[in-house]
Amino acid sequence: MRVLIILGRFILDFIEEIGGVSLLFWRVLQQGHLIFRNIGNTFVQMETIGIGSIPLVLVTSVFVGAVTSVQAAYQFQGYVPLYYLGAVVGKSVTLEVGPVLTALVVGGRVSAAIAAELGTMKVTEQIDAMEMIAIDPVEYLVLPRIAAATLMLPVLTVFADFLAIVGGMVVAKLAVGVSYNTFESGLRLLFRYQDLVGGLIKTFVFGYIIAFMGCYNGFMTKGGAEGVGVATMRAVVSSCLLILVSNYLLAFLIFRVIFAPN
Repeated sequence: MRVLIILGRFILDFIEEIGGVSLLFWRVLQQGHLIFRNIGNTFVQMETIGIGSIPLVLVTSVFVGAVTSVQAAYQFQGYVPLYYLGAVVGKSVTLEVGPVLTALVVGGRVSAAIAAELGTMKVTEQIDAMEMIAIDPVEYLVLPRIAAATLMLPVLTVFADFLAIVGGMVVAKLAVGVSYNTFESGLRLLFRYQDLVGGLIKTFVFGYIIAFMGCYNGFMTKGGAEGVGVATMRAVVSSCLLILVSNYLLAFLIFRVIFAPN
């Protein structure tokens, strides 16, 4: 009996979460055309999300490119010429490593910040006060953050891809002994613009997920300071899980349908 009660409570909580997410998603769709009414706030959020995340993306992408180069060279030993090292690093970075890891590290930072900020506003009744004076919190708080994250994550991903490839090239030269010219030749050998474009398409969806889950969990905050901490944790976990799930679905759609080989 106790197991059935726990299971039933879990199912009801899950249905409630799905309903809450769907309602907020529908409100965002309905009011999306109002984004230009708060364009100044959107630019502020773009600076916070984009420029504020550059140091984190810089460190992450350089070391990701470096470890990709080292691991690929290790796997190639005795089987594949190191001439192809640049091709493997380039494809790995542009297809998966760059977009997904950038989304995960930026998502952890941005989702937590948004959930903490909006959660604090919720528990201190600032959002209720906005509604009392006829200010729509979705229009004023949610739309600018979603627009900023959706636009800035592709920019950060381009930055991360470049730094990861440069980091892989430097490590290939210093640790593996592959010259810059050889690495660049291998990089050009198998490069396809569809790889870069497909990876960037995914980041628009990732950016939306990051901001949306931060806003949703911030709006659902209850219970004072402890509730803010719970909302922050839930925002990070949910955004990371949705990024990984959507990455599979988008990869299948983009590379098996849109850019499917002839």
